[in-house]
Amino acid sequence: MSSLLSLYKAKEKNGTEMSAKKTFLVPLSELYIEPGYNVREIDQAHIEEFRDAYIAGEFVPPLAVQVTDKGIKIIDGHHRYHGALLATQSGTEIPRLECKDFSGTEADRIAFMVTSSQGKPLTSLERAAAYQRLANQGWEPAEIAKRVKRSPSDVDHHLQLLTCGDELIEMVKSGAVAATTAVALSREHGPKAGAVALEQMAKVKAAGKTKLSRSAAIPLFSATKARRLVELVAQAEIYSNDEADFMLAMDTSEEIKQIVADYRAGFPGKWEDS
Repeated sequence: MSSLLSLYKAKEKNGTEMSAKKTFLVPLSELYIEPGYNVREIDQAHIEEFRDAYIAGEFVPPLAVQVTDKGIKIIDGHHRYHGALLATQSGTEIPRLECKDFSGTEADRIAFMVTSSQGKPLTSLERAAAYQRLANQGWEPAEIAKRVKRSPSDVDHHLQLLTCGDELIEMVKSGAVAATTAVALSREHGPKAGAVALEQMAKVKAAGKTKLSRSAAIPLFSATKARRLVELVAQAEIYSNDEADFMLAMDTSEEIKQIVADYRAGFPGKWEDS
């Protein structure tokens, strides 16, 4: 049976357009992880999946690394590395891991961690933090979007997520609120968004639920009442004096006040200190 190597060596004869990109078998002891560098949080269950793969002798993709004065730094493959360590601790010796060079700028390395298909899918907060690291290097949202192969609106959304405040960010981290809902709350209520979210969360918990949906977080006002309010205002008589721009009919003013009161009651925190 032939192999890619033998096919490559005979490329002048067989006409293949193959090219080679070398990988290297690096001792575990020469690899290291820089604290806080990985854009993904370490997931123990994911580590154990790689441990089991190493023990079973399954194929595991090579790590992407960079040679530094401290040793060989892992750029992509943190869970694979931890999985190999765990497999060794379990009695299956993994003396070396297959690695490949990663070349490029720091921005290239961050973008690679974001777009890598080998790593565990990024959470919204992890993606947001990666985008922020690129923004801190002077990258504009449109440039970040092009580099990570996402839309500019996706980049804007994730950068906005990091400005939502500690309460909302913790709720997103715990899974109580979706990232899109957190951003929508922040845009709707500004600095009060966290307090509003906590108040609305208390209501859904009282109803036996564990997650704050967008509809519960930002209730939509009744379309019927909104149309009725327009009808009532349309019936008003217009004046051009200094006292008022229009005058409501006596039999409609109380109904209008009630509709306005209902609207305000449905949006806690929005009318405080206003």
